[in-house]
Amino acid sequence: MASSSSSGLTFKLHPLVILNISDHYTRVKSQSQPPPPHSAPNGAEPSSPAATASAPPRVFGCVIGVQRGRTVEIFNSFELLYDPVTHSLDRGFLEKKQELYKKVFPNFYILGWYSTGSDAQESDMHIHKALMDINESPLYVLLNPSINHAQKDLPVTIYESELHVIDGIPQLIFVHASYTIETVEAERISVDHVAHLKPSDGGSAATQLAAHLTGIHSAIKMLNSRIRVLHHYLLAMQKGEIPSENSLLRQVSSLLRRLPAIESEKFQDDFLMEYNDTLLVSYLAMFTNCSSTMNELVDKFNTAYDRHSRRGGRTSFI
Repeated sequence: MASSSSSGLTFKLHPLVILNISDHYTRVKSQSQPPPPHSAPNGAEPSSPAATASAPPRVFGCVIGVQRGRTVEIFNSFELLYDPVTHSLDRGFLEKKQELYKKVFPNFYILGWYSTGSDAQESDMHIHKALMDINESPLYVLLNPSINHAQKDLPVTIYESELHVIDGIPQLIFVHASYTIETVEAERISVDHVAHLKPSDGGSAATQLAAHLTGIHSAIKMLNSRIRVLHHYLLAMQKGEIPSENSLLRQVSSLLRRLPAIESEKFQDDFLMEYNDTLLVSYLAMFTNCSSTMNELVDKFNTAYDRHSRRGGRTSFI
């Protein structure tokens, strides 16, 4: 399972699939957790952590999308019912969900299935083979729910199945397949909204701002490193150290042709207009804040002056 795929397919994964799998796992995990120790009824002693500890649950579902030539694009997913005893899926439930999704998304087909875990297991091949009557070459999307702060890549792995001869016996095994993240405008807005949600631990605005700025800094740092890699690659290609690759040069040329668009006169006018509008809103907000503070100060001064005038027989003129 350490080998890479040789099918030549290009996989594009949408963020909605990752969010669906993560949400599915979070709900199942929260529902399967035992009650806290202080909630033991009738004064019964709470169970020990060793007794309540259990292996993290696994969730299963199908991934759907389209295949255009050699490009496979995974758009969405839906949950499935799984029997851990027989290591099989509820076939009737799968067919019903497939029929419902077909009515809403007639162009989407079942491309494979998903699960959670650190690595593919032997029992996963039984599920994989069971779906081959729907898709003769299904793919397997595996999400690792464990948190690893040192890992920079997404904890998502896509497997394909290939027939290899091992010890003279043909066997179907999982092989790694590379993929890229593909997004549409609606998904970018949704992901940005989720990223800016207030943390449940009641974090302050300063904490949220620091986390947001840290994310922006990491994104800029990653962009800079990738530009450096591309720059060194082009320099080596220009010097003849590596062979020229026309497909890559066309992509670089297409990327560079987008840059003059932000140097046009129309862009500068629109940018300055937006910038001035932002400054004006900030200026008005500052004035409103100052006016409110001034009103509070005048009210306090009048209150103090009225008290003083009632004692001394003088009247407030403010």
